[in-house]
Amino acid sequence: MTLHLKKAELHCHLEGAAPPALVLEQAARYGVDTSRFLKDGSYVWKDFAEFIACYDEVAGVFRTEEDYALLTETYLAELSAINTIYSELFVSPDHGDRIGLGADNYIAGVCEGIRRAKAASGIECRLVVVGERHFGPDRVIAAARYAARRDNPLITGFNMAGEERMGRVADYAAAFDIARDAGLGITIHAGEVCGAFSVADALDLVRPSRIGHGVRAIEDSALVDRLASLGTVLEVCPGSNVALNVFPDFESHPLRRLKEAGVKVTISSDDPPFFHTSLKREYELAATAFRFSEQEINALTRTALQAAFVDEPTRARLLAMI
Repeated sequence: MTLHLKKAELHCHLEGAAPPALVLEQAARYGVDTSRFLKDGSYVWKDFAEFIACYDEVAGVFRTEEDYALLTETYLAELSAINTIYSELFVSPDHGDRIGLGADNYIAGVCEGIRRAKAASGIECRLVVVGERHFGPDRVIAAARYAARRDNPLITGFNMAGEERMGRVADYAAAFDIARDAGLGITIHAGEVCGAFSVADALDLVRPSRIGHGVRAIEDSALVDRLASLGTVLEVCPGSNVALNVFPDFESHPLRRLKEAGVKVTISSDDPPFFHTSLKREYELAATAFRFSEQEINALTRTALQAAFVDEPTRARLLAMI
């Protein structure tokens, strides 16, 4: 239905995009028993805590630079096949260190996958370094310092993800100051597991240009007005929100209400196979569940490109393709 439309994605966790078929191949290579987290072609989890544990199990079958090149190339090829022209991927240097690969080698593998995918299809991709909230402020600050030291033109943004109920936004604010001072684009997960207050805290303490999810801002009309006034862009992932029971169904999901209130919104897939979704499905949901016209969907894509953490000549070239 929407296959012919150009697409862009701002919110996707790299390991969270790993297709189950590829994970099975990787697990066989390393002798990993997948029965704990993968059954009948689907990832197994029940709530947000189990989702994070399952995510870590999946990530554990990618161990070398070439593994990460393959994962990245595979996902970007999936995107380009549905007419996606731009992707931002969330990557964690901490993860590279934890698996013994090292942050630099981890990033190098991802960048090789980006280069291969661009050579094959022309898709543009940039990386947003993520600090993982549930490992505490020191690790998030370390991730920001890593991103700030970058000499890699593909690293263009900084984010904080993970368990939203861990600590206060104020505990992590210094990380965003480091990233901002280094010229990185700023986004933060908020307003998903936690309510509208977490979005307000993010605006007050982090001053991001974008917010990952942010959908529970709908609980506070004054906050919705503030988001619209500031022009803060929400990276909305409806399939993820429903899968995690942030909202019970698409009828109650506030994507259209936020848009009609003047908030800048985009659509992304988050951790697509974990939530039985894909960027293709998210665009189809925009047309069906949310009843956006093709013109409106193209406007969502333009919003994503206007908010992308990318250099201006590339942005102009991408916008000209819509």
